[in-house]
Amino acid sequence: MENQTIEYMLVLAGLSDLPSLQLPLFLVFLLIYLLTLTGNLLILLLIFTDSHLHTPMYFFLGTLACLDMGYSSVTVPRMLFDLLTRKRIISVPACITQIYFFIYFATSEIIVLAVMSYDRYIAICRPLHYMQIMSWKTCVQVVSGVLVLDAVYSLVHTLFLNNLIFCKSEALQSFFCELPQLLQISCSDILINVLLIFLLGLLFAVGPLGVTLYPYITIIRTVLKIPSKNMRSKAFSTCSSHLTVVFILYSTITFNYFLPNAKDHYTKDKVTSVFYAILTPFLNPLIYSLKNQEIKTSLRRTLYKLQILRG
Repeated sequence: MENQTIEYMLVLAGLSDLPSLQLPLFLVFLLIYLLTLTGNLLILLLIFTDSHLHTPMYFFLGTLACLDMGYSSVTVPRMLFDLLTRKRIISVPACITQIYFFIYFATSEIIVLAVMSYDRYIAICRPLHYMQIMSWKTCVQVVSGVLVLDAVYSLVHTLFLNNLIFCKSEALQSFFCELPQLLQISCSDILINVLLIFLLGLLFAVGPLGVTLYPYITIIRTVLKIPSKNMRSKAFSTCSSHLTVVFILYSTITFNYFLPNAKDHYTKDKVTSVFYAILTPFLNPLIYSLKNQEIKTSLRRTLYKLQILRG
């Protein structure tokens, strides 16, 4: 350690080193970010203003929309700033802070998706007891508990990151601060940090995945017994949109956090990071809007009311 210089400022590799691509990338991701905020805000507006959507299912969907906006806002504004200025320099405390909020929003989204799966199970398999089990008090308590639990989970990772020393001059092979990439440029012993990723990952990622998928065994059996074709179609539509979001989020996060990273994988890692950090929050409102008949009906009602007000 005596011959190594401790780094207090880190360099992000960014999306591309080609100057000609900086402005086009900035414009593309600025548009995606604005559409992400617009799509999620639109879902929130519909849920708040339409009394038909004042149900536990849409309460959780509204929570997911809020998490998507936070999730995207942790990474995209900083990336846009770097594309515009080409500085790509970030302090160690700022980097660790970004990791804290990224883990917080990502993990919260994972657990909320698991809660939404349980909500669908109660709604389809035990409809007569739905409002008794999924009362508003219960929904608020569950979401509050998730947010507090994930705040502690993220804090554990960042506390151990604060004990590391960074003395390598190479850049973080990402466009934002990610936990695996940050560990790669540390000159401290990172064994405990790697163990935390796998052990806590099993608890906060694999565990919720099991909770998310297991109810669908009973859900599918119950839906297939429904005599009405329209009711079956409506149930499958709601479930398919939820499962699509789960698949996209888990597949990309698993690729980056739980598969071995090698230097020849850096380009693939960046593509994966773009997908789960930027495109997933953008796609979620589209998936729920296009596959959810009640959201589409609510949007038509809202547009009709606006036309009446203008007329």
